[in-house]
Amino acid sequence: MFVLGVPLLIFPFALYNILVFLMPTFTWTGELWHFRMMSGGEWGITPGDIMIAGSIVILLIEMLKAAQMSRRTFIDHLLSMILFIGMLVEFLMVKQVASTTFFLLLVISFVDVAGGFAVSLRAAQRDISVEGVENVHSS
Repeated sequence: MFVLGVPLLIFPFALYNILVFLMPTFTWTGELWHFRMMSGGEWGITPGDIMIAGSIVILLIEMLKAAQMSRRTFIDHLLSMILFIGMLVEFLMVKQVASTTFFLLLVISFVDVAGGFAVSLRAAQRDISVEGVENVHSS
């Protein structure tokens, strides 16, 4: 499937950039909804909260993709690394993205890269040990 080779975190990254650069008055901290909790507390949801929550769900999907061993795994990790580096450079060099929301997107992207490599390495080690055990018994 085409989507398996694309780092899905590119979508919140692209959405963030579209909103910041095409709508300069857009704010990530403006409250969209306000809820009174059963505890009596007040909870307000901002666009930044929604962006981060959605990105964390996408991160889960990325981790599940990393657990699958296929020919596209290396390309997927490489593209995720390129996305992370691009986000890091943009965060350091572009004034408009200096926000907590973008920083948290950057952290999520880093977890995707580091976690993806770790999960893939672990899965590869498991494949090697299982193949080694099977070869001993078949001899």
